[in-house]
Amino acid sequence: MPITSVSKDPEALTMTVTADFAVPVQRLWDAYADPRQIERFWGPPVYPATFLRHDMATGGRSQYEMHGPAGDVSAGYWEFLAVDAPRSFEVVDGFALPDGSPNTEMPHMRMTFDFSETPDGSRLVTTTYFNSADELEQLIGMGMEEGMRQAMGQIDAVLEDLEAFAAGRGTVSQILSDTQVRVSRVIRGTVEQVWRAHHEPELMKRWLLGPEGWTMPTAEIAQAVGDPYRYEWAPVAGGPADGAPPFGFEGELLASEPPYREVTSERMIGMEGPGTTNELTLTAREDGGTLLTLVITYPSLELRDMILGTGMTDGMETSYARLEAELVGV
Repeated sequence: MPITSVSKDPEALTMTVTADFAVPVQRLWDAYADPRQIERFWGPPVYPATFLRHDMATGGRSQYEMHGPAGDVSAGYWEFLAVDAPRSFEVVDGFALPDGSPNTEMPHMRMTFDFSETPDGSRLVTTTYFNSADELEQLIGMGMEEGMRQAMGQIDAVLEDLEAFAAGRGTVSQILSDTQVRVSRVIRGTVEQVWRAHHEPELMKRWLLGPEGWTMPTAEIAQAVGDPYRYEWAPVAGGPADGAPPFGFEGELLASEPPYREVTSERMIGMEGPGTTNELTLTAREDGGTLLTLVITYPSLELRDMILGTGMTDGMETSYARLEAELVGV
């Protein structure tokens, strides 16, 4: 059990949890910054978490769900007030409604996470600030302290599992819900380089090609929120895709926080019906690379499974491998 102390101060309306780990500060920080890792310990073992959004930057937001053994779901959110990687971050932590919006009928709290070096590794001090004595008593009564003990007791196993989150593993798809899929890939390149690779037309045309045998003649990029975009692909004459019909996607830029997050709508050109919503998040890693996370929300379970069945993940891996090669050569 990494927790070494838990102290409650009814006058200051705080609870402070101190935990020590036998890993460097950066490794511990990465466990909190990576949605694939934090969801393996943020929640007691019988209430595992799924992070539907996790942009760890000042002004960013997390949205998560904890699923109980009886099928019950408890949703929560973080609003990032400050992030100083890899030393500290501060959030508003609260309960959420099913759509991810704050549940104003439940209390919220402010939490600070402070990371520091120790002779044997690192220390994390988590301080929770309650709004009133009644809320402190209510949340402690709901099992908050025991929940944190159980959750943090799972971190050591995540920290030891380096292979699952290492660079070079390739593109991985994870089903989050009936309508959501998260695609993850560690790319050797800085956040700024990966962001630029998604916003410079000529660079995009060199890497965003999917399987061999395709070109990208059109890359019209949205410049501001509300702008449209349009991407088109065509087969190379004499190549492995020769004879296949050209295709493309279009949509709108819905949100943008350079260089770490953007949200777009997407639909295939000429197709009827609703499309998808794609949320791209870029997170810096200790090895100098970037964790690229793409959460895709589909209008239905059927469309989700149909697109996954096309080999989408393999095609994305081919493109991301090209992107990495472009960046390594920069």
